[in-house]
Amino acid sequence: MFINFFLELREARVPVSLREYLTLLEGMDKGLADYSVEDFYYLSRACLVKDEKNLDKFDRVFGHVFKGLENVSDDVTAEIPEEWLRKLAEKVLSPEEMAKIEALGGFEKLMETLKKRLEEQNKRHQGGSKMIGTAGTSPFGAHGYNPEGVRIGQEEGRHGRAVKVWDKREYKNLDDTVELGTRNIKVALKRLRQFARQGSPTELDLDDTIRSTAHRGYLDLKMVPERHNAVKVLLFLDVGGSMNPHVRTLEELFSAARTEFKHLEYFYFHNCLYERVWRDNRRRHSEVTATWEVLHTYPHDYKVIFVGDASMSPYEINYPGGSVEHWNEEAGEVWMRRVLDIYSKAVWLNPIPERWWDHTASVRMMHQLLGGRMFPLTLDGLDRAMRELTR
Repeated sequence: MFINFFLELREARVPVSLREYLTLLEGMDKGLADYSVEDFYYLSRACLVKDEKNLDKFDRVFGHVFKGLENVSDDVTAEIPEEWLRKLAEKVLSPEEMAKIEALGGFEKLMETLKKRLEEQNKRHQGGSKMIGTAGTSPFGAHGYNPEGVRIGQEEGRHGRAVKVWDKREYKNLDDTVELGTRNIKVALKRLRQFARQGSPTELDLDDTIRSTAHRGYLDLKMVPERHNAVKVLLFLDVGGSMNPHVRTLEELFSAARTEFKHLEYFYFHNCLYERVWRDNRRRHSEVTATWEVLHTYPHDYKVIFVGDASMSPYEINYPGGSVEHWNEEAGEVWMRRVLDIYSKAVWLNPIPERWWDHTASVRMMHQLLGGRMFPLTLDGLDRAMRELTR
C-alpha cells in the first residue's frame, strides 16, 4: 500500500524523493503514527510535502489511496482496519454521542456491518439501502440519506447526520491553479524578501550577549534593531472599465501587499500609464499626482508591479490623444518606457488567463513592452513574477 502511495504521488506531480519515502517508513517503524489514520496523515504530509502549493494534490492522492472511494472503479476493493475507525471515532465523538448511535444496533454493529459490506461489495452502487454507494439510504456512502451513518466519498455534509466523515482535505485552496485569496497571495509574495536591521535596537542579540558576557565576566546585554523586509515596492493598479470584474482579486492582492511590504507605494491608473496617476479613486480628477513626480520621488531600487488586464484599444498605447478619458499629449508607450528605463525590476500581473493573451492586440503589445515580463494573476504566476523581481 505504501509503495503505491509513493508512486501515486509521483504520478500526481508531487515532487517526492525516495529519501523522503524512506523517512516516512522509518517514522512508521518507530510507531509515530500507530494505528491512527489522522496521525499517519500528518506524518506522511510532513515527510513528503515540501511546498504548500502541493498540499491539495497530496490530499487528493491520500484520499484516493487510503480511503479508496473518491475515485471508485468497478474492480476496486477496500480494506479499512476496524482499529482505525474506532480510534478516529473516539477522537471525534463524545461518550454521550457514541451511546446514541443505534441506527444499526450500536457503534460495534455499525463498524461490523461496514467491514462486512466492504468485503462483499465488488462494484459501484447507485441508490439502494444496503451497499456502499451514492444517492441511496444506506448508512455508508455519499449524497444520500440515513439518520446515522458513515459518509464516504463526499466533499461535505448535507444533512449533518454522519457518524464519521471518511474524507478530509484541509488545503483545497493552496494548489497553484486555483483562485487567489489573501493568505495565498501572502505566501507567494514572501519570495520577494530582503531582510535588513534598521532603526533603534529593540531585540536581544543572544549570540553577541553570550560572547560579550564571557569576555567581560559579567552580564552584558547586546541589542539589535528588529529585522524588516527591506524590499521597496511601487505598485500601479489599473481600475475601472474591464477591470471591474476583477475588483475582489485586486483587493486581496492590495491587502496582502500592504501587510507583506513595509515600504509600499501605490498609485492608480486606467488602461495605460500616462502623465498622471492618483491615490484616491473618488477624487481621481481633482487630486492627481504627476507621473514625472513619481519617477523623481522614488529611486531606481524600487521594484515596480503593474496590475491590469491590458485590454484596451491599441491607440491608447501607441498614439497621443488615444486615452479614452482625456487628451494625453504623449502616447502611453512613451510613459511605460520611461518607467522601465528607471526601474529595471518591473513586472506586469494580468488577471486574464494567459491562454487568452494572444487574442487581444493590446495585451500582446504590452507584453512586448515589458520584454515578456507579464505574468498571470494566479499563484503560479505570482511565484514566477516574484522570482523575476529577485533575479
